[in-house]
Amino acid sequence: MQDKSLVDTTPVWIDSSAELAELCERLRSQGAVALDTEFMRSRTFYPLPALVQLGDGKRCYLIDNLAIEDLEPLRALLVDTRVVKIMHSCSEDLETLDRLLGVVPEPIFDTQIAAAITGMRSGLGYAATVSALLQIDLPKSETRSDWLQRPLSESQKNYAALDVAWLPLVYALLLKKLREQDRLDWLREDCSALIEAARNPEPFDQYYRKVKGAWRLNSDQLAVLQDLCAWREREARARNMPRNHLLKENVCMSLAQAMPKYLATLSQPGLEGKTLRKYGETLLQIITAAGGREDKPPRLPQPLNRAQGEVLKLLREDVNALAEAANLPPEILVRKKELETLVQSGTPELEGRLCGWRRQVVGEPLIKALNTLNKA
Repeated sequence: MQDKSLVDTTPVWIDSSAELAELCERLRSQGAVALDTEFMRSRTFYPLPALVQLGDGKRCYLIDNLAIEDLEPLRALLVDTRVVKIMHSCSEDLETLDRLLGVVPEPIFDTQIAAAITGMRSGLGYAATVSALLQIDLPKSETRSDWLQRPLSESQKNYAALDVAWLPLVYALLLKKLREQDRLDWLREDCSALIEAARNPEPFDQYYRKVKGAWRLNSDQLAVLQDLCAWREREARARNMPRNHLLKENVCMSLAQAMPKYLATLSQPGLEGKTLRKYGETLLQIITAAGGREDKPPRLPQPLNRAQGEVLKLLREDVNALAEAANLPPEILVRKKELETLVQSGTPELEGRLCGWRRQVVGEPLIKALNTLNKA
């Protein structure tokens, strides 16, 4: 592994198309590059890309996407499948890069996921990962900085540079561990799933399933909630505003429960005044149309009852034992929602993440345990 002292953390500022083209052409000859972004997201639906950081294990480069007209060299680097893009907890960065460049980087090596698969704690932040593997402490002074301002302060530049400075060294250590443990394919599978999710976000007609308490609604009400949530997703994106600035989730739930038939009965906290005047007619049309739908969604599963809760508790104990035997954090194996779905299913089957490398490690043992418990 490269000596830590050979890494120059002094940021190199890139703000011209020529400089970017030269840098990206050189980086495309490497096997892997560190990648991160800075963005702002307070009053918009989409992230506002403010800076892209690249690292080659020797220097750190800050790309001012606000100043550079031609970002095509960067786009070409990110989709070059010969170059691994090293990132940490990259979901929001993938969204930001897709917004900026219209592409999702491939392939990626997420060091947060890799750390968990090698047996470290799940969900480790970048600073904690660097501290654990390299014994280097990183500052947190610019976490909530204004990255759209220009010029950036020296403190901001240094902070942004450090976000990629140590990623190549972390990558080298984790890659070695994954190969020794024969788990590199596990990491590739999970990173491919991140790419797939970034390219194919959840359909709008499925967002209603996330609404708290939606299980209480009947099929007629669920049809209304489904269409209201889908409209909110489309409208929030079209107007580039946060969902809850458009219409709060609890208002969608209240409208679905009441299924009002007249404009005068729509008014409620969160849907009044200017908001009601602007969206009232549209919302009423959605509610009326949803009530006449034939393809109404079935009722959602209720929360686990006491008996199911006991089964869930036993399955969690099994997961913990399996995780300990495999030297893995339980959270990387199975999520709470996945366990609940298994418990609620009359004929439990593996789906989603549990069909990949997790099938043998945790999926099949859980099905076996659950079948045993159901027969007891």
